[in-house]
Amino acid sequence: MRKYETVDYRKIEMFADVTPEQWNDWRWQLAHVIRDTDTLARIIELDEAQIRDLDRCLERFRMAITPYYASLMEKKYELCSVRLQAVPSARELDDCDADLADPLFEDVDSPVPGLTHRYPDRVLFLVTNRCSMYCRHCTRRRMVGFEDQHLSREQIAACMDYIREHTEVRDVLLSGGDPLVLADDRLEEILAELRSIEHVEIIRIGTRMPVVLPMRITDDLVAMLKKYHPLYVNTHFNHYKEITAEAKAACEKLTDAGIPVGNQSVLLRDVNDCPRIMKKLVQELLMIRVKPYYIYQCDMSQGIGHFRTSVARGMEIIENLRGHTSGIAVPTYVVDAPGGGGKIPVMPSYLLSYSDKRVILRNYEGAITTYTQPENIYSDCWCELCREARYEPDGVARMLEGEQAFSEPEHNRRARRQANGH
Repeated sequence: MRKYETVDYRKIEMFADVTPEQWNDWRWQLAHVIRDTDTLARIIELDEAQIRDLDRCLERFRMAITPYYASLMEKKYELCSVRLQAVPSARELDDCDADLADPLFEDVDSPVPGLTHRYPDRVLFLVTNRCSMYCRHCTRRRMVGFEDQHLSREQIAACMDYIREHTEVRDVLLSGGDPLVLADDRLEEILAELRSIEHVEIIRIGTRMPVVLPMRITDDLVAMLKKYHPLYVNTHFNHYKEITAEAKAACEKLTDAGIPVGNQSVLLRDVNDCPRIMKKLVQELLMIRVKPYYIYQCDMSQGIGHFRTSVARGMEIIENLRGHTSGIAVPTYVVDAPGGGGKIPVMPSYLLSYSDKRVILRNYEGAITTYTQPENIYSDCWCELCREARYEPDGVARMLEGEQAFSEPEHNRRARRQANGH
């Protein structure tokens, strides 16, 4: 079994006198987050040009790096995969034509502040704007890193009222910011109220704490979280160098408490846009009992265009995973569609052709095979759920059920002509 290295923080001179008790206290870590160029220059080597670029960037975007995560950065190598995610770059000031402040329309799909309701049965609940670290590729930099504040109790109450009134909501994802910057008792208030709502079946927490501040996953926190099962945690490892003994311990505390942990990586240029890096990452994640869940195509948020890769690169990575490692290690590659289109899976084509008699498939090696269709290719369902028709499908699913014959965009030219009587 592989051994994971404990971070040697005392190799950094400014942390040499920090005691283990201080270092492993997540509140000490938050109190000593690196926010300015002078402090950063005591950890990594920066020349005058780099300092000027940093200062320019910090006029527009803030910096926050936990001491723990800073200790993972290479001191001299500018293309260190950890450093690229944490240290501001002048490239963040290069605006791309495709950049959007809110590319996923989270604010547009927000019925009350702090809540996004896009999918039929689940909501995104942004309980705080604060993070322990400001990742340079953050898709929510329109709000995170500008105002360090949690939702007020009045705002939380309004979100709870909405969830309570909408009985179709069975799944609530707590995000932010990072929900785990909240104190245990404040977080528990939110969890307890959600769990008191009868139709809320699943609670999920999106957090990067196991990666950037694993000390936050304390025994007290885990003991509190396990009271609110079924509860799931999704975290955010982007590179295998982030998997340390501390990160492993944090994830295993959660899984030992019966809390499944999934991982959502973002495909980032120069960080992990390499099939070998991504393969090693997903394999290492399984070793610490974290399920690779998503690889996200980098969003079109302002200031992160330099991280974006082609979609073709993402598909190439999936080609190098499917069949080349365990199926459980293969995440779903998705594009979170701009304009609130939601997560769209993108993958290489394994279905080559089909008829009513056979399906032609190819495998990861390029071997081509056939699957013979049954004589009766039509399916009807007589189950009690379909008979009761507990929910109305939407979109393509509705068309497949025969309830809708066609669908077209509301604002195309033909629709406009019809609306104008032409």
